[in-house]
Amino acid sequence: MRTAYLEGRSIAALARDHGVSRGAIRTAVADLLPDHTVSEEDAPAPELPVTLDMPGKVADYLRTTELEPAERAALDQGATVRRGQGYTLRVGAVPAVHHQLLARCQPLDGGQGLPAVPAQRKARREYENRVSALTP
Repeated sequence: MRTAYLEGRSIAALARDHGVSRGAIRTAVADLLPDHTVSEEDAPAPELPVTLDMPGKVADYLRTTELEPAERAALDQGATVRRGQGYTLRVGAVPAVHHQLLARCQPLDGGQGLPAVPAQRKARREYENRVSALTP
């Protein structure tokens, strides 16, 4: 097993060959090769960008607010899609950025002494539904 691992065989392949779990192989390799680092197979995968449609009323509001650089870049790189009288902004960003953008458009619900505009509330709710669908 040690030789196969040093020759570049993956932990998953060794586990299949020996009929054991990958954890058992990792433990065996760590015990046999304490100075050798185990591959980053179990490292958390980086978040991949997700494309969501943001209603134009939400995008217009966010463009007038103070945003972080990642949030501003996501808005600026969004593709405008015409929808009847309004538009939709197709935004590609990691889920964390979508959650941050959603948090920044909370005032559209009419809190903090601001009047609530029904169309803006509905647009924010639609975006909230799309963002909340990202979490498993």
